[in-house]
Amino acid sequence: MMFRELAITLYLFAFRVMFMIFKRFPQKKKTTFVASFGENILYSARALEKQTDDQVVILKTSHCSTDFRTPTRIIRTFEVSRMLDWLRSVYHLATSHAIIVDNYYGFLAAADFKPNVRCIQVWHAAGAIKKFGLEDPSNHYRSKSANKRFRKVYSQFDSVVTGSDNMASIFKRSFNVSEERILRTGIPRTDFFFDEAAKQESRDALIAEYPVLYDKKVLLYAPTYRDDTIDIKDIQLDIDKMHHALKHDCVLLLRLHPAVENAFQNKYPGFVFNVSGQHSLNHLLLVTDILITDYSSIPFEFSLLNRPMVFFAYDQEQYTEERGFWGSYEELVPGPVVTHTNELISVIEQNTFDFERIKSFADEWNQYSQGTASDSLIKAVYQTEDRTYDVVREA
Repeated sequence: MMFRELAITLYLFAFRVMFMIFKRFPQKKKTTFVASFGENILYSARALEKQTDDQVVILKTSHCSTDFRTPTRIIRTFEVSRMLDWLRSVYHLATSHAIIVDNYYGFLAAADFKPNVRCIQVWHAAGAIKKFGLEDPSNHYRSKSANKRFRKVYSQFDSVVTGSDNMASIFKRSFNVSEERILRTGIPRTDFFFDEAAKQESRDALIAEYPVLYDKKVLLYAPTYRDDTIDIKDIQLDIDKMHHALKHDCVLLLRLHPAVENAFQNKYPGFVFNVSGQHSLNHLLLVTDILITDYSSIPFEFSLLNRPMVFFAYDQEQYTEERGFWGSYEELVPGPVVTHTNELISVIEQNTFDFERIKSFADEWNQYSQGTASDSLIKAVYQTEDRTYDVVREA
């Protein structure tokens, strides 16, 4: 832990030095996005290009697989291991008038932005079951310097985008932000679920790639990331039992963390399809009849489709102690909670779900996500601006 803190301190020192150098350069009419999840950034960038003449720069971390390429955007890899790209990334951050991020980024603790710069947090989740930010129980085991750094990062958020009053309350506690910094414009990537043409095109493309999806009930297993995933090589779902019981009527799609995916051996290629990292999650949800998950934020968007979910919480007690929930887990989630594969199979076979509960969940957590979130975000952030920049565009 001490070595990690030392490495972070050295990184932030290097970032601060380079940022201060580049900050002396003229500020541009430019928005820089930083993406590790991608889709909120993608939808926000599209809306920005429609409504403004800002130059768009997108900095991608190694975890981001979203394809942002267009002829007009500047795309950089924001990794220290690629030093030249990293330096260019710092330059863009220091010379933009707006910064839009989708995750916690430690570099924000060392970014001394000019007074007219706005930093917008679009986050990567429409809702939250598990605690995060300042409410994360693991903070008690972190150093004082780490906790101070967390607060510094959160203090950089001029606005935090939310899709509901529920999530607004969570952001206030998790990021220590005031009501004035909450932007109730909806979650950008949820616009996809209101675009019938885009939905049909995505659905058709997946069925063309996997024709079996047309004839069978589609189960999607998408567990949340766990801190010890790197040490876990087997998924906890009993695939043998799932295959034996459901192979005639269902297919099972798997969306796994890379550490688990790389070790997974598919014994049932006609029943199991490993789609990890291959397709947009939104697109996969369109062809999913029943979602199987646990503590992830996927249910908040999936609920917009009003389809059933089962929560395979095999380690609920341990996870509650380590991460914590925003309330009673069973009351938070809009579907049956099971802890063993046999229970999961039974729920799927019975096929009795509370759709009113799912609809209430969707209405509660997607309150402001009504198909125009991306445009509403850009209008809220940019139409109130009255600033002067050096408008020279960069190659």
